Amino acid sequence: MTQNATDNRPARALPPINADTLGLMFISGFFATVAFDFWGQLVSPALGFATLSPHGLAKSLFTALGLPSGDFAGYFMHFYLVGLNGYPIGWLFIFAPIWRRVIGQTHWFLPAAIYGIGLWVFAIGAITAVAGLPFFLGFTGITWVALVGHTLYGIVLVAVLQSIQR
Repeated sequence: MTQNATDNRPARALPPINADTLGLMFISGFFATVAFDFWGQLVSPALGFATLSPHGLAKSLFTALGLPSGDFAGYFMHFYLVGLNGYPIGWLFIFAPIWRRVIGQTHWFLPAAIYGIGLWVFAIGAITAVAGLPFFLGFTGITWVALVGHTLYGIVLVAVLQSIQR
C-alpha cells in the first residue's frame, strides 16, 4: 500500500491550525528527534563515526547572537524549538504544500528524504555559518553523520505523520 506525500488535500491547501495539527507536530517531531539523536549520539559513535552534538550547535548560535548559551538553552533549542516545532512546521506548512503544488502527489518517502537533506543544508550549512563555525563544519565526519541524521529525521517525521493520519 502506498501513501501520498501528505494526503489528498488540494495542492494549495494547508493543514488547519488547530489542536490536532499541533498534536501531529509534537508527536511526529518527538519521534523524529529521538531517531536523530539515537543515530547521532549512540549508533554513529558505536560504528566508529562522529558523535552529533546538536545542542552544541545551538549554543554556538546563541553565543554568536549574544544570547544566553548554557546547556539548557542548547537542549531547549534543539529538542523543543527545532525538533518539536520548527522542522514539523517547515514540513506541514512550507515543504509539503510546495511539493504537492510543484511535483504533485507522490509516495511520501521521496519528499521526506529530500526534506531531511534540506534540513541538513539549513542546519549544517547556514546555521553553522551564522554561528561562526566553518562552512558545513569543514566537511568532516560530523558533516556526513549529520546528513544521515537529518535525512532520518525527515523520513521518521513523515512516516509518523502518515501512520497517525491513517
